[in-house]
Amino acid sequence: MGMTLTEKILARHAGLDRVEPGQIINANVDLVLANELSAAVAIGVMKQIKGADRVFDKSKIALVEDHFVPAKDPQSAKIAKLMKDFAVEQEIEHFFDVGRGGIEHVVLPEEGLVAPGELIVGGDSHTCTYGALGAFATGMGSTDIAAAFVLGEVWIKVPSSIKIVYDGPLGDMVFAKDVMLKTVGTLGIDGATYRAIEYHGSTVDALSITGRITMANMAIEAGAKNGIFHADAKAIAFVKERTDRPFVVESADPDAVYERIVRIDVGSLEPQVACPHTPDNVHGISDVTRDDIWLDQVFIGSCTNGYIEDLREVAKILDGKKIASRLRVIVNPGSQKVWMQAATEGILTTLAQAGCVVNTPGCGACFGGHMGTLGEGERCLSTTNRNYVGRMGSPTAEVYLASPATCAASALTGKITDPRVVALAHA
Repeated sequence: MGMTLTEKILARHAGLDRVEPGQIINANVDLVLANELSAAVAIGVMKQIKGADRVFDKSKIALVEDHFVPAKDPQSAKIAKLMKDFAVEQEIEHFFDVGRGGIEHVVLPEEGLVAPGELIVGGDSHTCTYGALGAFATGMGSTDIAAAFVLGEVWIKVPSSIKIVYDGPLGDMVFAKDVMLKTVGTLGIDGATYRAIEYHGSTVDALSITGRITMANMAIEAGAKNGIFHADAKAIAFVKERTDRPFVVESADPDAVYERIVRIDVGSLEPQVACPHTPDNVHGISDVTRDDIWLDQVFIGSCTNGYIEDLREVAKILDGKKIASRLRVIVNPGSQKVWMQAATEGILTTLAQAGCVVNTPGCGACFGGHMGTLGEGERCLSTTNRNYVGRMGSPTAEVYLASPATCAASALTGKITDPRVVALAHA
């Protein structure tokens, strides 16, 4: 009996010939990630571990300041300084301060810190993002991260795997975000709890790396332990452009056993919208637009859709136009490199001329931290990954999730709008 892609990676990192779902293993890690919030707790725990004076490998830890930077108040500045001081003390090689990094899950693949076959853990639930490049990546609590800082290994229960097969070409104004929203809607927010989602099919094979990142990022929205793609030539080329370190490309065995197999026909899929207040409350755009849903804010960015491809699509829709006067549009490029590329291509100017505000790269409004939190009764259409009560600010606010194209089209009208209608009108 063969093993799934996740099982193959975990077995190798545990030094075992094979592993099975439910088995508890100790596994060596290739990279440990923390942001300023998770690091603050992890550092405190590490200092309480007897004899734990140094991290296990200063080249295998990444620290990224991205949640409350630039600091919004003295307390957030204190937390950022705590992590910075730790990075200096431990001589951490991969420390990304504001202005030189961005959102952790955008920065790490961008900087070549993720490769196929690796095992990566992070103090953030969306660490599963790195499965886009064929790595096993999962979020953990800060206590586990502290142990990983010191030992370079983690305790993991091997998850069973769900194989999802996508077939069919993407339709007009349908993107990876729409495919993943459909997936979360199909599985439910607890439909893959502590499972590995293994992505397959002609649809995902054709996706760009950015599209795969978007899908792997939202595996956690279905409760998954991790989401993972096989590393094909496209993924390997992406990684080799950014690092020359060796890595192992794993593949699921032909006779691998999956808990279940789900098939999704993408050919007939229209743009999708997740309505309040869960990411699995997903509907086709045709259903959502039957009634006018007026907006106060449109947010474009985050670790899900803050990439240069996303900003290009938004700029294409907004070029030469003005956003609706009744709402504000906030754009957070995913990283400093994305910000600079958007500046070079004139995208930032296009967005500014349309009436958008472009923030410093960071998490900010996505989790209701700063730089765009919602007030009482406000309604937001967002490219982010979660829309729970209070996620982006006031508990009386409403958050809808959609692709960058749907968000851009809606920014022009002031209400949730089918991007296919806007594209046709301005063809």
